[in-house]
Amino acid sequence: MTDETEVAVIGGGATGVGVARDLATRGVGVALLERGMGLNAGTSGRSHGVLHSGARYADSDPEGAVDCLRENRTLREIAPGCIADAGGLFVRLADDDPDYFERKLDACREVGMEPTRLDPDEIRERVPGISENLAEGFVVPDGVVYPSRLVAATAASARDHGAEIRTNAPVTDIDAVGDGDPERIAVHVDDGPSVTADAVVNAAGPWAGEVAAMAGAELGMRPTRGVMVAVDYPDIGPVLNRCREPADGDIVVPHGEQAVLGTTSVAVDDPDAFEREDWEVQRTIEECGAILPDLPDAAVERTYWGLRPLYEPDEIGRGGRGISRDFAVVAHDAAPGLVSVVGGKLTTYRLMAEAVADHVCGNLGVDEPCRTAEESLPGADDPERLDELVREFGAIGPADADVIGR
Repeated sequence: MTDETEVAVIGGGATGVGVARDLATRGVGVALLERGMGLNAGTSGRSHGVLHSGARYADSDPEGAVDCLRENRTLREIAPGCIADAGGLFVRLADDDPDYFERKLDACREVGMEPTRLDPDEIRERVPGISENLAEGFVVPDGVVYPSRLVAATAASARDHGAEIRTNAPVTDIDAVGDGDPERIAVHVDDGPSVTADAVVNAAGPWAGEVAAMAGAELGMRPTRGVMVAVDYPDIGPVLNRCREPADGDIVVPHGEQAVLGTTSVAVDDPDAFEREDWEVQRTIEECGAILPDLPDAAVERTYWGLRPLYEPDEIGRGGRGISRDFAVVAHDAAPGLVSVVGGKLTTYRLMAEAVADHVCGNLGVDEPCRTAEESLPGADDPERLDELVREFGAIGPADADVIGR
């Protein structure tokens, strides 16, 4: 048995459902295939959940920072129920480089942010438990995003516009079929109907290299793992970023009655089988404890690891920490009709999907504009409805399991 469609999308994380939504709103037939029993099972559901303002990337990747700032504002408009407006602080401790702080502050201004500089007493009014070793800081428009809600609502929008969303549909092979010009592409699914399409989008995140290989194409991936540690620590207030060169344990994210601490960056060879080391947990707690000294004594509620779907050509020369976190849309000469999307951040998932949809629609001769930045997601401002969609799509992930349905 074979299903026919125009575009098959492989991967049910934020980027995959974003691509399905964007294409469907342009009138393109879409079938999304996710190997897990539910959506949001990979990178998206295992993030630290920061809605980035762009400040983290302003000095190293100003274009990416501008994208973050714009998408931050867009998501607040189209999906307010998926966002907690926590705000953000970049803080410098006394031992941190003051020149780096000034460069970061200037870079934020240059990308269109309006950071507010604070002295230690002003910061302590906002974050009472912060370190006595505090030197200075500035305010940025960070927030907290709940990926389970965002992925489920995006999938619901895609479905409302005609997309088929299939979970428990692991792809086993991809090959060309027929003798047309161009040839159609068959996507074979284990224990389920195959899908034949004019184009295939590989949005499999850290597994994108394996998916490309099924079609006879090469895609250099360099995934890294990072640990997130959720501790019992209510009322932090804003997202706290330590203002120093990227390092382990430099971010603390408010999450209801908990704080999520992150993170490490360790290269992995196999995204399905990688080590989870105790030292990563301890280092993250200790380093974040330099910002909030009471954190190391807080009860650990849960620990989870996420994988960054980093594109190897972008990561060479960055010493293992691809702070740009840019994304790439890759067309494969060895597999005509296949396009892969790799890298990126949860905050910019809609923009990534727009870039992929523009590419695919150009190849298909579809002349319809993107509308996803203007159209609100289903249940956009209704947390209860959003949580119903999360359960319907099986999209609960460890990143926000403490919040969904509470």
